[in-house]
Amino acid sequence: MNLKLSSCTLVVHDLDEALGFYRDVLGFEVRDDVDLEGVRRVSLGPPSHPDVQILLESPGADPCVSPADRRVIEDLTAKGLLGRLVFTTDECDATFEHIESAGAEVMQEPINQLDGVRDCAFLDPSGNMLRFAQR
Repeated sequence: MNLKLSSCTLVVHDLDEALGFYRDVLGFEVRDDVDLEGVRRVSLGPPSHPDVQILLESPGADPCVSPADRRVIEDLTAKGLLGRLVFTTDECDATFEHIESAGAEVMQEPINQLDGVRDCAFLDPSGNMLRFAQR
């Protein structure tokens, strides 16, 4: 069996703010920006991985989500407990400096882990945790 990741979804509070962060700070390419019956979804991804799409959507994008569940999703996202992505980088410290200088909330400054990986972590504007690891 040969499996490859093609897409994942992140819940964001403000699509335009999230789009600005992922496109302008991280340098991702916008793959799709559509509005289907009043529900906007944006997909983007790193230029180095054209097969991978990260779908940004609001907590209310799924019509099956109740208002109570929507509030829970918003609360978990705001705490950085719902969405989490890990990226590899050739230079953890330079990546950290670039993202920090853009004003992103730092969760962890670059450190060397016991397994030999050097990594750092940030929250995106909606509270999703993003880790950047250098092997």
